[in-house]
Amino acid sequence: MQPSLSTSHQSPNFIYEPAELVVMITDARALQPEFVPGELHHREGEVDALTTSLDAIVDGESGRHSFIFGPSGTGKTVLAQYAVNLLEREAFDVATAYVNCITNSTPTSMLYELTTSAGLAADLRRQGHGPARFVDRIKDADRQVVAILDEVDILTEYRVLASLADIPNLTLLMVCVDEHALFSAFEEPIRSRFSSHRTITLTRYSTVELTSILKGRVRHGLESGVIHDEQIEYIADLAAGDARAAIAILRSAVESIRAGDAEAPISVDLIDASQEDAREDIRRRKIRELDTEKRLLYDIVLENPEISAGDLREKYESRSVNHVADSTRRRYLNRLEEYDLIEGVGRGRGKRYQAL
Repeated sequence: MQPSLSTSHQSPNFIYEPAELVVMITDARALQPEFVPGELHHREGEVDALTTSLDAIVDGESGRHSFIFGPSGTGKTVLAQYAVNLLEREAFDVATAYVNCITNSTPTSMLYELTTSAGLAADLRRQGHGPARFVDRIKDADRQVVAILDEVDILTEYRVLASLADIPNLTLLMVCVDEHALFSAFEEPIRSRFSSHRTITLTRYSTVELTSILKGRVRHGLESGVIHDEQIEYIADLAAGDARAAIAILRSAVESIRAGDAEAPISVDLIDASQEDAREDIRRRKIRELDTEKRLLYDIVLENPEISAGDLREKYESRSVNHVADSTRRRYLNRLEEYDLIEGVGRGRGKRYQAL
């Protein structure tokens, strides 16, 4: 998962008294991947493009639907949330919502989460109301609504996106990894509906950029002296452009010091030792995001040293109360593979899965 380590980075020979770091963490939020900084460096062009899509909302009109694509760890969700935060500073009457579609994959679940997050569904329940009820609630809102739909490609039904796109007072910011895969999965009417969408594609950070991002997190969240610039650069180099991985390594190293398993300042040896814990932390977070159907698929794979696609389907359908269609189940399994939670070998009926 990680590139081989360079031996050129050596920990400086600092004289340091651990007792100086009684507090150490000044703001734990800065060590969380979802933390939205006050300034978003190295994405200035993308920020300008996205805020331009939202400009009309300040005047009470709907914005332009936008897609944000890019590999994991490139800051797609943070970019969307940062742009929404800027909008909220300027617009008096706007409701905003965030939906993680990994956790809310069905139209009803996604729409319930959207309206609830926007403060529009206090009297509605997830069960007992169809998608149309939630769509009507958004239409009836006396304000503009901006919704971030994260991992939008994992929705079980894409037609709901076309329904949302037709709501005059709703602007969608849709986030996922692969533009080609998403639009290939769209039926033609849905593809046409989003023909005038804005597309923003993020690439991996360079080591220099990621070093700068980590330094900002360190300044915001840690006492001076917990980690030095050379070790920050070392983490950035290890993470290979993945900000999520870099932040997880930093957080794991800090937690080791807090637990008394290491001393500050953070050394190269501690960083090396923190990589496995960081990967495990990312894995646990991804598992927590899974909804019932995805977690069931994962658990079935986990219970078996290896399982064929056919046996997996049979076990899944026998244990699921509301099992999804074959095509959706395959998309769920693909996402579990992308999350490095399972591994699939082979193709079609002969494909076999095992947990990682």
